[in-house]
Amino acid sequence: MIDHRTLRVALLGAGSVGSQVANLLIERADELEERTGARLELSGIAVRDVDAPRDVELPRELLTTDASQLILGSDIVIELMGGIEPARTLILEALNSGADVVTGNKALLATHGAEIFDAADQVGASVSYEAAVAGAIPIIRPLKDSLAGDRVKRIFGIVNGSTNYILDRMDRDGLSADEAMSIAAELGYLEADPTLDVEGYDAAQKAAILASLAFHTTVSIDDVHREGITSVTGEMVESARRAGLVIKLLAVCERLGEGDDESISVRVYPALISREHPLASVRGGNNAVFVEAEAAGDLMFYGAGAGGIQTASAVMGDVVSAARRHIAGGVGVGESPRGDLPVAPIGAIVTRYQIRLEVSDEPGALEAIARAFSAGGVSLATVEQTTIETDDGAPTAQIVIGTHRAHEEDLSDIVAALAASEVVERVASVLRVEGE
Repeated sequence: MIDHRTLRVALLGAGSVGSQVANLLIERADELEERTGARLELSGIAVRDVDAPRDVELPRELLTTDASQLILGSDIVIELMGGIEPARTLILEALNSGADVVTGNKALLATHGAEIFDAADQVGASVSYEAAVAGAIPIIRPLKDSLAGDRVKRIFGIVNGSTNYILDRMDRDGLSADEAMSIAAELGYLEADPTLDVEGYDAAQKAAILASLAFHTTVSIDDVHREGITSVTGEMVESARRAGLVIKLLAVCERLGEGDDESISVRVYPALISREHPLASVRGGNNAVFVEAEAAGDLMFYGAGAGGIQTASAVMGDVVSAARRHIAGGVGVGESPRGDLPVAPIGAIVTRYQIRLEVSDEPGALEAIARAFSAGGVSLATVEQTTIETDDGAPTAQIVIGTHRAHEEDLSDIVAALAASEVVERVASVLRVEGE
């Protein structure tokens, strides 16, 4: 029997994902040894409260509240605590001690990623974070390694399962936003603070990570244009359905311009996509990421975007890679050189739009609206007008306008002009159309 080297593994955090990771390290120790050529010894688990109930029963002797002491002497440190502090400080301690780090902390990477990666480069350690985006879906490693020699043009997709579940139930079952959100909360889809999901913060953190990798540029959460789904109504969902579209909360990262004028756009917002697009069929709490690369073409990554055991799978993949690096020797592979592309404002993007207006049902109203679009340099693709009933009985029409591709800045000016127009009673909604 081969006498393999032992690698000490410290685990920080024993929540739903951390408990599953600990269980896999213990139960599959022999199998992991065969795969890595090293005995992975779980040396301890740092927790806030050793007596707190957990999803998986863990050996009490492994639990400790002294994370810093646990890190000392560890070869691999797995950080699954979440949040900014003390996770940031502990990861820096681990890297400075020479340990490789595996983390699923999207908030930390989206805020302090550059600092953490620089610290790893200084000591020749590695930071792996497959679990930070899209749960069990392997998207980080393909962007970091498989597509490293290609030129990624665009990434867009569904990276938050909670909001996808809510919008899917509204679309398929006709539920109101409040009804769908209540069910999502009961099923445990939503974060303890649901605004992280429904206001788009979670998706924006993931978008920052994806854009940083794809475009070799440091992108922080502050660079991401963010809109949540709280403005999406059943009426908007029904209007989309009639047009052969569906509303999804999308993360979009893309290159704009060329040469010296090249920049990138990173944004999260509810958008319309054709029901024929692959992303339209992503149901429930699942995630999917669509990558467009110059040489590889179109690639789609689909699967469970959350869940303890599913996300633990992504963590364990990083742990195995880190263990193999230790056995092979050599320094960790750092992040790719930074291209430092500027992040463009939201007004620079070009896409199609759907605008829903409530207008006075009187002669000349549609003509006035058409003039506003013409003056703003945006051409109309479709116009649908229906009469709607109001409480006061006044004649009111709903006009749904689909545009050709236009600059966001131009469209915003037109919408402002329409809102101030005497014939427009209300701008009911403005949605971008993606995936074309």
